[in-house]
This record gives sequence, C-alpha cells and structure tokens, in this order.
Amino acid sequence: MGGDTVTVKVEEREIEEVEYEEMNDGDDDDDDEGDDATEMAIHWVQRRSLMPRTLESQITLEKTPSYFVTQEAPRRIFNMSRDTKLIVVVRNPVTRAISDYTQTLSKKPDIPTFEGLSFRNRTLGLVDASWNAIRIGMYALHLESWLRYFPLAQIHFVSGERLITDPAGEMARVQDFLGIKRLITDKHFYFNKTKGFPCLKKPESSLLPRCLGKSKGRTHVQIDPEVIDQLREFYRPYNIKFYETVGQDFRWE
Repeated sequence: MGGDTVTVKVEEREIEEVEYEEMNDGDDDDDDEGDDATEMAIHWVQRRSLMPRTLESQITLEKTPSYFVTQEAPRRIFNMSRDTKLIVVVRNPVTRAISDYTQTLSKKPDIPTFEGLSFRNRTLGLVDASWNAIRIGMYALHLESWLRYFPLAQIHFVSGERLITDPAGEMARVQDFLGIKRLITDKHFYFNKTKGFPCLKKPESSLLPRCLGKSKGRTHVQIDPEVIDQLREFYRPYNIKFYETVGQDFRWE
C-alpha cells in the first residue's frame, strides 16, 4: 500500500481512509526488543503527523494490522483520542497462521517448514507460541491489553470469513458501528471467482471493480492434517475465551 488518501462520500459525512505501508510482521528472530520499541515510537510520531485534519462531518480511518498485537498501541491511541472506535478483522487463527507462512514463504523460500516453526516439540504437541504467525492468533490475550483502555462498546470485530462470503452483511454491521447510514450494500460487490474474493465496485460507474492485490488469494501450502488438529486444540481455549469476551461465536472449531 502507498500513502494515498481515499475519500468516500457517505450521506452528510465523509470517510477518509489513510493508507500507509504496513508494519513489518515478519519472523525476524534477530530483532532486538529495544530496537523494536524505538522503531515503533518513531513510527507512531510519523503517523500522527500524517493524519489529516478531520471536520465534524468526517470520519477518518487509519489502518495498520499490527496495532492489535503491539503492546504499546492501546495506550498511545487512547492518549491521542479516548473516543477512537476500533475495527478489528479476525479469522480462524489456524488458517491465519498458514496464510502468514504462505506469504513469508513467497518472499523467503528457504525458511523452515510450517511444522518446524509451529512446534517446540512436535511429538509432545508443544506449540511455539513465540513464533509470530502463531502468537498473532491468540486474540484473547491481545484483547486484554485493549480492554484496559477502551470499553468493548468501542471495539467492533469483523469476521474475516464472512467478509469473503457475505461482504455486504459485514459492511452493514461496520456502518452501524460507526453510526452512519447503510449506503454500502450488496450492489457494491462483485465476486471474483478466479481469486475467490469479492471486489468493490461503484454501481453507477463503468470502471472495473477494485479487487485485492496479487498477494491475496494465494494457494496455501499443504499442511499435515495432524498438525492442523494439534493447532486447533492449542487455540481452542483462546478462541472460547475470545468468544465469551466479545459475545460472538466465530465458529472456528
């Protein structure tokens, strides 16, 4: 993603979406925690200076996937604006981990196998929760940090699965959460059978639908079914706690 700003007219209000380069979510085991903290602080200052001024008739959205799993993010966002509404897209953590690995593998073909990275001891079923691809899917733990600063009413969770199968339904819930009229409906989506993802379109426009980039829709690597079962068991208690906390069953079991 680049640094472009996209403005969509919504009734009397406008939504400004500010896109930045995503922070590195790679699996660099050589990163020093102190360096990471310094980089995050610099990154935060840069983003605050880039945020556009917002009128009362506007809602500004800034998106960075790694915020949800960054320890310092809740406090910093709260200090900037305690009225901030948060939208988090979540998906089956096992599928998410495989997708993460698939993306990394496309850039670093010499990395160890998924199984090798997922377990400290495969025979004993000891999952390596320090591996980034595994750790991110422990949603219940990450959510605890956010609930220290923001009430649950200010956090909306989007199902990554339903965002593909029913994008209009998920967007309706997002618009309700933001307190705006439901103007984005099923007529704004076109399903791309080749990629297996919905594309966004303007019903009144002759332009081609806007689809996800080349990095989306990759065929996932084949994983041993026993490995998948072991990871499901690992995530089960975290998933159950997450469901109970947010009051929503995502049916990942």
